[in-house]
Amino acid sequence: MSFNVTAASVFVALFLFVTWVGFIAARWRKADLNLLHEWGLGGRRFGTVVTWFLLGGDLYTAYTFIAVPALVYGVGAMGFFAVPYTIMIYPILFLVFPRLWTIARERGHVTAADYIRDRFDSRLLALAVALTGLLATMPYIALQLVGMEVVIGALGFPAGGFTGHLPLIIAFIILAAFTYTSGLRAPALIAVVKDLLIFITIFAAIVIIPAKLGGYGAIFASIPKEKLLLTSPSGNTLGSYSAYFTLALGSAMALFLYPHSMTGILSASSGKVIRRNAAALSAYSFVLGLIALLGYMAIAAGVGQNPLHAAGFEQFGANFAVPALFLDMFPSWFVGVAFAAIAIGALVPAAIMSIACANLFTRNLYKEYWRPDCTDAEEARMAKIVSLVVKVGAVLFILAIPQAYAIQLQLLGGIWIIQLLPPILLGLFTRSVNAHALLLGWAVGTALGTYMAATRGFVSSIYPLEIFGVTLPGYAALYSVIVNFLVAAALSPVLDRLWPRTGALDRASNRR
Repeated sequence: MSFNVTAASVFVALFLFVTWVGFIAARWRKADLNLLHEWGLGGRRFGTVVTWFLLGGDLYTAYTFIAVPALVYGVGAMGFFAVPYTIMIYPILFLVFPRLWTIARERGHVTAADYIRDRFDSRLLALAVALTGLLATMPYIALQLVGMEVVIGALGFPAGGFTGHLPLIIAFIILAAFTYTSGLRAPALIAVVKDLLIFITIFAAIVIIPAKLGGYGAIFASIPKEKLLLTSPSGNTLGSYSAYFTLALGSAMALFLYPHSMTGILSASSGKVIRRNAAALSAYSFVLGLIALLGYMAIAAGVGQNPLHAAGFEQFGANFAVPALFLDMFPSWFVGVAFAAIAIGALVPAAIMSIACANLFTRNLYKEYWRPDCTDAEEARMAKIVSLVVKVGAVLFILAIPQAYAIQLQLLGGIWIIQLLPPILLGLFTRSVNAHALLLGWAVGTALGTYMAATRGFVSSIYPLEIFGVTLPGYAALYSVIVNFLVAAALSPVLDRLWPRTGALDRASNRR
């Protein structure tokens, strides 16, 4: 791949601009950033518009921009599961999370583990929630680097070795600096720039690229039939139908349990803001559908047959489909804009994820087990330091482990994080579930989901479940969390007899 001077210049200029935005964010809605709720939650003062951009920047990442069309490019219709999945998310957000926000605001919770610790009076269950959040988020942060590496490589920067990774390292040093300085305010402001760039890129793509390819009719006519439709049920299997449905439902149930999603929600100024965003965020689902179509456009454009892109596909596989499409269809200056949108789309969620991990570690490990008497300033300082360590860890993760393995590990992220659904959801609406039962349900669900992924060699999260002679291929996360719920429900009355709830626990269950 030859070095594209014009595209690289536009890319660097936009990157420097968002760096400036990240640093000046410290003076936006100025407050004492030596308080954890100010640094890590923006003081819980973000209104409807800022929260909309923040959650959009949080949930729709660089890897989404690259991976969703790459999946459509590689396997076809199955990649569109991401569209109904994002539609399913928002009723859940509307019904459940305003209540969680209210409890967290009243009780001073900064993390989901804070909420669990207070709600169930169980240090072990809160510890399980914190560790699960940290474990599931680390490969997710690393995967943002995958999207950034793809566009940096597409610009023509050298690949491989320290020189090849240098632009990525510089980008994350900058990210670490403005996150440390400005906290959640930085990604909140940068998310506005990121989303505007993405909207410009996508709407240009859906107009210009089809015009060059002969229209949408010509695009769909060039797609092989097996990539246009899901595999129909046959014999004793539901084919890809059950996989498609369970991927959509399981992903929807898991997404807002991630620490970075929870951080975005808890930073809102009110429960009404969350409800408004549950309605308004559906606009991103529309944009995601357009992003997915880029996979079909790449097939129609024949980017895989272009010898100029051979090195890119060899290095990045199907993830190179969208950059190759843009390189073929747009002038160099607009390629720089599009690639900057993708790269900045990595910075925003990576910043929020590192802040969320820092909040979890500081509140639920450091303060809970090492320094329960630490001051507010010490707590915030530790969170800032941990946010740096998390970013360094993510960079080392992606430098040391081949991308294929990083992606395989990310498959486990959804399986692990969805196991937090029973304690978080049930804690909002019932007082009768035993904390020990929830902990055992979490352990069984985590072990079962990991086992299902292991039987697939960690290359797929679809497990072929057999029931009464019928094979139901489905998302291991959904199957395992159902078992988690059943274990918690079955063991709760039994464990209530063995470990009766104490007065403290009764008081906790009666709050709200």
